[in-house]
Amino acid sequence: MTASETTRTKRNISRSIGEIFLNLAALGGFVAVTLVVVAVFFHITLIMFQTGSMSPSIPTGSLAIVREVPASEIVVGDVVTVDRPGELPITHRVTSVSDLAADGSRVIRMKGDANELEDPHPYTVSTVRSMILSVPGLAYVVSWFSTPLVLGSITLAASILMVWAFWPRKSVPRHASQPEPGHETAPA
Repeated sequence: MTASETTRTKRNISRSIGEIFLNLAALGGFVAVTLVVVAVFFHITLIMFQTGSMSPSIPTGSLAIVREVPASEIVVGDVVTVDRPGELPITHRVTSVSDLAADGSRVIRMKGDANELEDPHPYTVSTVRSMILSVPGLAYVVSWFSTPLVLGSITLAASILMVWAFWPRKSVPRHASQPEPGHETAPA
């Protein structure tokens, strides 16, 4: 293999790797945009479990997908997240539900699966976030990706990839003795 063929092969490999990375970045961007659109239109958010109050069914470090639903859809046994003014939201299992009030609100009582007693106060709600799915341990991964060092590294790597992909390159002139690939000529 000649030096020019080696250089051309290296350039083709480099170009292929770059295209793979760009396609992966485009796919990642598409997935991110799709998830944001789905979250907005279907009122879906993520909840990270930082305590063991719902263990063993939902252990500490789980990540849950929750969807906002009206109070009329709440039933005993649902795992719901309730916003509390001035405090963090609480996610527990519904133990009792009052009849629907004229304004569309309900009074619910909740209890963590690992707790012996119900929550001390009932909650008056017009909407709650109902749990769709939980994945144990995924909250730790999301937390790690949310750190400034990791976010900064991802941003820097994406910036370098974009600059590399779009940086102008010198074209290598072909010598008269080197035919275009696929256009070989017969000897004279």
